[in-house]
Amino acid sequence: MDPSKQNPDTQGPLRKQDHIDLAFEARVAYTELDKRFYYEPLLAGHPDGSEDIGLNFAGKRMDAPIWVSSMTGGAARAYDINRRLARVVRTFKLGMGLGSCRHLLFDDRYLQDFDLRHEVGDQPFYGNLGIAQVEQLIAGGGAHKIENLVKRLQLDGMIIHVNPLQEWIQPEGDRIQSPPIDTIRRLLDRFPDLSLIVKEVGQGFGPASMEALINLPLEAIEFGAAGGTNFAKLESMRRASGLSGQVPPLATIGHSAPEMLDFLETLILDKGKTFRPHAVIVSGGIQNFLDGYYVVQRAPVSALYGQASAFLSRAASDYSSLRDFVSSQVEGLRLATKILRIRERKRDR
Repeated sequence: MDPSKQNPDTQGPLRKQDHIDLAFEARVAYTELDKRFYYEPLLAGHPDGSEDIGLNFAGKRMDAPIWVSSMTGGAARAYDINRRLARVVRTFKLGMGLGSCRHLLFDDRYLQDFDLRHEVGDQPFYGNLGIAQVEQLIAGGGAHKIENLVKRLQLDGMIIHVNPLQEWIQPEGDRIQSPPIDTIRRLLDRFPDLSLIVKEVGQGFGPASMEALINLPLEAIEFGAAGGTNFAKLESMRRASGLSGQVPPLATIGHSAPEMLDFLETLILDKGKTFRPHAVIVSGGIQNFLDGYYVVQRAPVSALYGQASAFLSRAASDYSSLRDFVSSQVEGLRLATKILRIRERKRDR
């Protein structure tokens, strides 16, 4: 038989039967449609791997705008989890922030959980300390320990997490004496060459805090917005007494990532404020690549998106599930760049 006359679609009958069987279950109601995007199926072919979805961050190249956001350390299984995360960061050329490195300020008992430069390779790799610890180090003459930490772990810089609600509710929490913005300025004055990211941990930043941060020479602002893990709520679940009665209203305080993008757009586009950091990391409530694509495209400055729990849940299992998850994120982003355009927000002037 002439090969040109053979039907190459040998699975056609089975596929058509699936279509018949599943047609009624596969309906999507109008109210379920994602209103953030225009779907433009005529303007491009499928992705072929040549799409440039990466960016330069901290003087290094990332092949996708995905940030592995502040993982764990100093706990059971942290060693295996962090190495899987570091491995996937290197494989896909992403960026990574560690969990709190507070333990390493005093001893090396948990050093192996954080000593990941050889696993991450040359990708952006940042340590992490809380604002309370930074305040104490500066006040006590121990700020040099931060510089030592950067050198020991071969970090590209530090993340300072600002978490007054978490510290207030946490049974072992520290008390913050000075406005965190003053402590951050002191740190930058002490180490002007330190690449610094400032983030929240689940409540995000209001407009006045955002305005204060965009005036600083930071590497990035990480949103840590409401919608992801809420550490005020988490700490309330650890408490058995004391302030537990105050927790429900406090746990609902905060700002979502889209709301924080509104703040940023208003400051930069409407009020003409200068944005001194190099980028924003939009984290908090980012569930999938569509959420990530939306916030990165909508941001008025260079942006990437951060995820924590989605990475952690898969890294706690095995590397293959983590690798497959990241691969699906990257492929989803490539497809989105081809067929989706974000809808412009109607902005109040």
